[in-house]
Amino acid sequence: MARLTDGEWSVMEVLWDGGGLHLGEILEALRPRTGWSRTTVHTYLTRMAAKGLVVADGGVPKRYAAAVSREACGEAQRRELLERVYRGSARQLVAAFVRDGGLSREEREELRRLLDEMEV
Repeated sequence: MARLTDGEWSVMEVLWDGGGLHLGEILEALRPRTGWSRTTVHTYLTRMAAKGLVVADGGVPKRYAAAVSREACGEAQRRELLERVYRGSARQLVAAFVRDGGLSREEREELRRLLDEMEV
């Protein structure tokens, strides 16, 4: 899966939350945080459809929906981060979060539980 730009993430968030939506509905959901015009949103949707990220039905007006799940996109982003920044080392990634104070006490405890559960 291709890397999503910040703008594509914004569009996908709307589609994941709303399901099949008309262009106007997508525009209204995006406008407060992006200020995008109708043309900009339509351009995003067209390009994202060409990438296989979005599907449109044959109706008039068209309804757009996400063609890939939030989970699949998240997984691709995590893999990219892991490979690009940490050279594939999940240990280094987790250690960086712990060292940098990026995890709360509760999150550290949950991480310990998850790791304990994964051991065989």
